[in-house]
This record gives sequence, structure tokens and C-alpha cells, in this order.
Amino acid sequence: MNIHTRFAPSPTGRLHLGHAFSALQAHDFARAKGGVFTLRVEDIDGTRSRPEHVAAILADLDWLGLGWDEPPTFQSQRLGLYQAALDRLRDMGLLYPCFCTRADIAASLSAPHGPDGPLYPGTCRGRTDPDLTRPHSWRLDMGSAVARTGPLSWHDAQVGVVIADPRSHGDVILARKDAPASYHLAVTVDDAAQGITHVVRGADLFAATHVHRLLQALLDLPTPCYRHHALLAGPDGTRLAKRHGAPTLEALRLAGEDGRALADKLRKGEVPIGFGAIEA
Repeated sequence: MNIHTRFAPSPTGRLHLGHAFSALQAHDFARAKGGVFTLRVEDIDGTRSRPEHVAAILADLDWLGLGWDEPPTFQSQRLGLYQAALDRLRDMGLLYPCFCTRADIAASLSAPHGPDGPLYPGTCRGRTDPDLTRPHSWRLDMGSAVARTGPLSWHDAQVGVVIADPRSHGDVILARKDAPASYHLAVTVDDAAQGITHVVRGADLFAATHVHRLLQALLDLPTPCYRHHALLAGPDGTRLAKRHGAPTLEALRLAGEDGRALADKLRKGEVPIGFGAIEA
């Protein structure tokens, strides 16, 4: 098998040490196996994606000494693939329009919790003659989808065979009101279209794989091997994240830090004082 991995950042902010660690994991796995490493920029969040963030991503990865074997790809140039997948699922009777806001869902007393917070209570499921001129997302009818595929599983390098449990996510959104595809749909379609054989990503995305495995089955797409690595945490013990103001690679780069030396330290498991690793 020709190994093919990818690093897929979103240009909604600057990269931090956690991104560097993840990029190294995917890059080095491909290099060790004589495979291909791809950079995919997930830039379909039109309200937050910025060209300057794309430029910083490219500069940061070059500073770390990472190179890719194909020209970088951009999700904004692949919208037709996502629309085709949505059309296919809609023709299968598995999608329905949803007009609810996050506040509507949070206020629902019937909304149980899943891996990402309150599950959608199904308010819009089964509506007749919905007004599609109103802003809406498209949700997957999870019950009908699971009934169509039957039991599914996938393999993770850390834990072995995992029985898929997409029901735990409820009726997930596959096309948002403000974006042509959700993370779940876009990443599943892209990994298949690009021939990704091994998905190397953080443990925070382990739960999402349950949904991705279901979409692969529904769309007749191959299932890659998965490796969900530990995450880097800051001095407060929480995982590094853009929204928490994690120190950026750009700041280190502009301060004159040696990016390749930093990459080598991360490969050895050495992190700056005060930082550490967590599993999720």
C-alpha cells in the first residue's frame, strides 16, 4: 500500500504548538513509510477564514522544515464534490432541512447530550413543505442512516477495532446555514477523493470518526486507517486551542526561534516548560 497522509488546518487563526505536533505526526508517518504527505487547507468557513492565515500556515510549516509532495489543496475549490455528496444523500431520503438555532436547541428540555454537547431533538425532522427560502441547514436523519448501513467498525492504531456508534451524535449537520458543507461531510469526501490511506489527527477528533465511518458507508467510500494521537496542553492543563489564545507559531517564528530545532524537540516528546500531553 502506498501510504498517504495529510495535515488539514483551518485558516481561522494562527497555528500553535498543538498544530505543529499534529503536522509532524502526519508528515513523519508518511516519510517513514516512503509515502505521500499532503497539505489541505480547510477554508470553507466563510465568516472566519482569512487569506493572511493561509500565508501564515505556509510560512509556519516551512519554518518547521515540513514539505508536502503535492500542491496544497483548498476546500473552497472543491464545493462541487460536497454538493454531489449532499445530492446523493438527499436522493436517498436521508437529509432534511433544519431551521433551528443553537439557542433553540440549548433551550430544548428534550435535548440529551452527546460528544459535542446537546443533541438535536429532531424538531424539524418530518416537517412537510418546509419553506426553503428561509435560512436553513441540512441534517442527516441518523436513525434512517444507521438502519440503512447496519453495524460498522473502523481501526485505530492506538485502540484497535472500534465499533462505530454514530447514533451518539444524533442528527448531525452536513451543510450549514453559512457554509456549503460541515466538517463531517467535507473531511470524509476529501479524504476519499485524495486517496488518504491513514488519517493521523488529534484524539479530540476520535469521536467524530463514528460519523465519518457512517458517511463512508452511505457514500460507498473507502475507510482509511486512523491514528489519533495525544494532544498538547497548556500550563492550565487544558488542550491548546485557537479560541483559548494558545501561543502561536508565528510569534515564535518572528521572535527568532529555530523552527527545525523545535520540530526535533517535539519529535522527541520534549515540550516547552509548562506544557504537557493529554489523551483528549
